[in-house]
Amino acid sequence: MTQPRILAFSGSARRESLNRKLLAVAVEATRAAGAEVTVLDLNEYVLPLYHGDSEDQGGLPANAGKLIALITQHQGLLIASPEYNSMFTPLLKNTIDWCTRGDDNPFTGKVAAVVSASPGLYGGIRSAQLARQLLLHVGCHVVPAQCSVSQADKAFDEQGGLKEPRQQKSVQTLAAALVRTATRLAD
Repeated sequence: MTQPRILAFSGSARRESLNRKLLAVAVEATRAAGAEVTVLDLNEYVLPLYHGDSEDQGGLPANAGKLIALITQHQGLLIASPEYNSMFTPLLKNTIDWCTRGDDNPFTGKVAAVVSASPGLYGGIRSAQLARQLLLHVGCHVVPAQCSVSQADKAFDEQGGLKEPRQQKSVQTLAAALVRTATRLAD
């Protein structure tokens, strides 16, 4: 059985983002489920806002090429999708848009899982659903397990773990589904 490689990143650039905190919990659960996980900070891969004329004039930005290479080297994706105005973030959308502009779509055939956290009562579920839909459209196999943490501003303990056992179980279920599916597709 091959240990799958999972690329993890958040659609939030904020240092103290609730979604970054949830991603850290999900990364730990994914590693515990048997995957090798690479955590990516999109702040290190700044991209201009996608514009077709800019692409025609300047080609693919170097950071988009680096991201495409990283995605290609992994069997799966673990993405934290924050919610802005009931949608996923412009950062997440722009990153995916640029990464699908190369010669080959690096998302095709990848396994993906989405987590979301929000201080609101919905826990970012609207953005997570839209992110899942986008990932399906670009060719990913999205695991059916879901994890969204509502009232996330109160959900984490001082060590960064989830206080609520039910939320932790949701993260573990999603991580196990991601690793299981990526393993099956890799073998």
